[in-house]
Amino acid sequence: MRSARLPFVVLSLCSFLLTQTYTAAAFHSGTTGDCNGCHTSHNSAGNQKASINDLSMGQGNAYMLSGQDPSSTCLGCHEQRGDASPSGYHVSTPKSELPDGVPPRQLTPGGDFGWLKKNYAWTAENGAVGASPGYMHGHNIIAADFGYQASPVNLTAPGGSYPSSALHCTSCHDPHGKYRILADGSESASGAEIVTSGSYGAMPTETEAVGVYRLLGGAGYETKLLPGFTFMNPAPAAVVPAAYNRGESSTQTRVAYGRGMSEWCGNCHERLLNDSLKAGGSETHPSGAQVTFGPDIARNYNSYVRSGEFSGSEATAFISLVPFETGDGNDMAGRKNLTAMAKTDNSNLTGPGPRSVVSCLTCHRAHASGWDGMLRWNSKSPMLVYKGRYPGIDGDAPAIFSQGRTQAETQRAYYEYPAERFAYNQRSLCNKCHVRD
Repeated sequence: MRSARLPFVVLSLCSFLLTQTYTAAAFHSGTTGDCNGCHTSHNSAGNQKASINDLSMGQGNAYMLSGQDPSSTCLGCHEQRGDASPSGYHVSTPKSELPDGVPPRQLTPGGDFGWLKKNYAWTAENGAVGASPGYMHGHNIIAADFGYQASPVNLTAPGGSYPSSALHCTSCHDPHGKYRILADGSESASGAEIVTSGSYGAMPTETEAVGVYRLLGGAGYETKLLPGFTFMNPAPAAVVPAAYNRGESSTQTRVAYGRGMSEWCGNCHERLLNDSLKAGGSETHPSGAQVTFGPDIARNYNSYVRSGEFSGSEATAFISLVPFETGDGNDMAGRKNLTAMAKTDNSNLTGPGPRSVVSCLTCHRAHASGWDGMLRWNSKSPMLVYKGRYPGIDGDAPAIFSQGRTQAETQRAYYEYPAERFAYNQRSLCNKCHVRD
């Protein structure tokens, strides 16, 4: 009797371990999560996965992953069917829940990968045909179990050599979380034990480290899927509020970016980073630690409220659709400053100073957005708000403004930021930095 029950007990235990739901902080805790959360163990042998029903051996997944590939394994937790609203650590809305006119649900600062599955086309009033295909909306991760495929147009990372055919969540995020912040603010792949995530402002001590921001790969990082491609730059200094997946209809979600984000993006987009630092003649927008706002751009940002209104002040100038780096690092003073800024209650909306920095994430989201180029706003429309409302095919806005989207999709792409906070006819948010009173 005991031997007859053993397979049932073992398989039941495996099933239990592999279907548990974890909060992001509890599971990763800044470093390696529970092994059984990502890998099959007793349910595989020699990379052959057993069938729970008849114990026959079937084809297993590489590295004994629970998903068909690394990104599918990640989305096993980070995509959830049936979410009625933004939910915790979810970063993808299932394709089955994205009929025409319905926007993705998740509102993490990095964006919802579901935008990759939204294709738009329109005919403008002058007869010109426009299109915004899904693959233009973000990083085209490969997740076969969830319908995500490599980019059909970019064989490598724009401005770099990282192959699109190897783009997974683990291309950016270290699944085993070995990179840590030490007491002196430096990054290391070894040393004091990681005791918690560093994403939410936790401070390292002389004997305990915290994980780098969002488990990002640091200097020396490479994946098993692409050995030999090694990151040169460390993870950035940043802090995010704990309740980061939310709409901004009442208050903004402020991620406090300190420094190093553009340099980190440059691990894969190296020519874009380097070209942005060239003096004159570059077609790439300047970004990175060397690209400070200076007094004029800081004054523009802080005075700009909306199109035609320049009565703003530095104390309330911040807008999450155009964030910036403060220059703070991961030392004790820097992390305290960043933690004081990372809020969801509008208690800290301080704008930039002359030494603040333009980064890649000033204009782009890290995962995906509702707009081409994974931008935070629609750079291809003359108007972001038209006659006091977000443009949409279900309103009276010209097609050149609505661009195939419903009003709900447009508003969601702006993270539910109320249209009335913009001008009656709001123009591009490039003006936040580049238009003078």
